[in-house]
Amino acid sequence: MLNDIFIKPFADMFAAPDFLLQVLWEGLVSGILYALIALGFVLIFRSSRIFNFAQGIMVVFAALTLVGLHAMGIPAWISVGLTLAVMFVLAVTIERVVLRPLVGQPDIILFMATIGITLFLIGFGEIIFGGENKVMITEELGIPTDSVVLEPWGGLLILEQKDITAVVVAGLLVVALLLFLGKTRMGRAIRALGDDHQAALSVGISLQTIWVLVWFIAGIIALVTGIAWGARAGVSFALEVIAYKALPVLMLGGLESITGAIIGGLMIGMLEKLFEIYWGQPLMGGNTETWFAFVLALIVLLFRPQGLFGERIIERV
Repeated sequence: MLNDIFIKPFADMFAAPDFLLQVLWEGLVSGILYALIALGFVLIFRSSRIFNFAQGIMVVFAALTLVGLHAMGIPAWISVGLTLAVMFVLAVTIERVVLRPLVGQPDIILFMATIGITLFLIGFGEIIFGGENKVMITEELGIPTDSVVLEPWGGLLILEQKDITAVVVAGLLVVALLLFLGKTRMGRAIRALGDDHQAALSVGISLQTIWVLVWFIAGIIALVTGIAWGARAGVSFALEVIAYKALPVLMLGGLESITGAIIGGLMIGMLEKLFEIYWGQPLMGGNTETWFAFVLALIVLLFRPQGLFGERIIERV
């Protein structure tokens, strides 16, 4: 029994290194997309102390908007621009209608407000787009759908070009986001709000402007993630469940850490895939990917409640 649990899976890994690379690649792609969604959570939490429960449905809503606009006969890249405009209008609406009236309210009230946003977007999206699964317009966007076949160690490693595109675009988006936060005035304002909320407001940083900006950036991240996940699994409200995999990423990496969101996403993506293939399927009948990330995050929280990259909060009484 112990041999089956501890020794045989590791022996299987190194007996077929090409297959191990395939598993790691699949996990890497998933992990990068988890990290992107987690970044949306982190940005909004750092700037406003709001845990944005609506980030998952924003991924679905952005993808459905893109596919819906294209179905109306609008060219693909124009549909992308119009979808970004829709996400900006959504950010402005959320700030003015939901968040601004709740300034100064307890954090739980703001959290409940994001749950209300989630439910509204689900109902509104189903009325406009319907509930059936839709096909992402990958070819219309110029995203290749062929495969690249490599032969490491005499075996086969198959890389879907749409996954390669997703990894490259996600990497560029993360780099652009880091440069924006570190090099631009508005980016430094967002970081200032995250570091010291009251001090940032006292020097004239507009809370309303920052809120609109971070929700719009979260909308951009949601659109990129929706295109990537939609290309892999279609576009439907089931994507919201996938998006919630970012929650254990946040628990693992820390609610305020951009680095933690990136590394946590990659860790969970690859570890859950390794566990599913080498332990889950042989020993548990599979389907461990639905719960592995949450169990891993729980174990980490038992020993480090602030996450691997979060800062310990010390309150003096």
